[in-house]
Amino acid sequence: MLFNSLNYLVFFPIVVLLYFAIPGKYLKLRNLWLLAASYFFYMNWNAAYALLLFGSTLITYLAGLGIGMAVNRNKTSLAKWILGGSFVINLAILFFYKYANFFVENCNRILGLAGRKEQLPFLDVLLPVGISFYIFQALGYTMDVYRGKTHATKNLFRYMLFVSFFPQLVAGPIERSSNLLGQFEEEHRFDVDRVRQGLLIMLWGLFMKIVIADNIAVYVNAVYGGYMGYTGAEIILATVLFAFQIYCDFGGYSYLAIGSAKVLGFTLMENFHAPYQAVSVKDFWKRWHISLTGWFRDYLYIPLGGNRKGKLRKYINTFIVFFVSGMWHGAAWSYVIWGALNGIYLIIEEATAGFRKRIKEKLQVDESRFSYRLGCGLVTFALVDFTWLFFRAEGVGQALDIIRQTIVSLQLPQIFGLAVNRMGFSMQQLTALLVAFILLAVVDVMTDKGKDVCSLVLKQGIWFRWLVYLGLLFMIMMYGAYGLEYTQTEFIYFQF
Repeated sequence: MLFNSLNYLVFFPIVVLLYFAIPGKYLKLRNLWLLAASYFFYMNWNAAYALLLFGSTLITYLAGLGIGMAVNRNKTSLAKWILGGSFVINLAILFFYKYANFFVENCNRILGLAGRKEQLPFLDVLLPVGISFYIFQALGYTMDVYRGKTHATKNLFRYMLFVSFFPQLVAGPIERSSNLLGQFEEEHRFDVDRVRQGLLIMLWGLFMKIVIADNIAVYVNAVYGGYMGYTGAEIILATVLFAFQIYCDFGGYSYLAIGSAKVLGFTLMENFHAPYQAVSVKDFWKRWHISLTGWFRDYLYIPLGGNRKGKLRKYINTFIVFFVSGMWHGAAWSYVIWGALNGIYLIIEEATAGFRKRIKEKLQVDESRFSYRLGCGLVTFALVDFTWLFFRAEGVGQALDIIRQTIVSLQLPQIFGLAVNRMGFSMQQLTALLVAFILLAVVDVMTDKGKDVCSLVLKQGIWFRWLVYLGLLFMIMMYGAYGLEYTQTEFIYFQF
């Protein structure tokens, strides 16, 4: 069930109405209702994979209890073994469904290069939606129990709800037990102001997804699907637009998740913070997919030693984290290159920090000036956008072909001429997209300055608030890309 589907438009109000219809003193009954709704939500993709969700949940639930008892009895070694076991089992499940055929494919390539005719058979398995997200969330819980950051919960149903909570189940944010788990022990009252805020956040997420991301996808898919028939300028334009497509697609999902949870009374962590306002690659990764970046920092980078064992070890740890991040995103070498490039950017940025500081001091560069921040922002965007090419391409070979085609057919004057004319949009659609981009830029600039845009809108007079509501709804209804016969489009990150 997709957030941008008619099914969700029916499902969500029913969940909310019945949740608040149950008296707050019957907290267990409320949680059971949310748990049933969450599993129903997930089973709409493939009912059988609910068993996989439950299996991963049960393993980490039992591991949490075991770790908690071992720690309380000062049996640290036993706690480590239990923690390691929960990681091995869950990562084995993830490997089987997500990476087994990737492993087989690469083994067959090696066998072919060695002149062997034998080929390993591919497995007939379908990647369960959201498996990377809920497994990482569950593993984070066991690690937090081991570290003493959270207590092992004895209530299985409450823990099941923590792992499967439908707003963030299939594409995050990847929540921490210290934030979300305890909220299921609280009574959430129906609050009109909070509901209005949640609905506005959902409306903004839907606007980002349907008006911006899905419309951009029409041109991006056409160019990347037939790149040999396009000029370098058109490929560059498509790659730049893809940066905004993936931001508005995934960011839109995150806002829909956060808004849905807020209507029910729950607070999810921020997942995007105006990422293209970043002035360095390091700054970008503080703003992009914050929940995953934080997960890798806390559960991989720090255990590897972080920055505590010298600069060389810090650089190696940084590269490992981004290499693994690339693998997390997909079973393809193009994702690995995408992650590795970002890791290399960060290492170079860190290694040259002192040199760049001395240069700026000699040139008396004022880092507070808009021109300086704009220049840094453009360079950062260009570096990040180049890596998105590997993320979007259907393999390393295609990515290299696209780069080659871009170079040999580069005609920059066309980027605002023929490139735009061949997008296939009417002038009215292009105008609507331009307005949408301006709105996105305004919201992101205000967010970057620390403003809570949603709260600011809701504090205004009724005429202004309804102008915003109706304006967004009008754009969604008139210029939303609903697909063939008005079928909703999936979110990009559902495949991870």
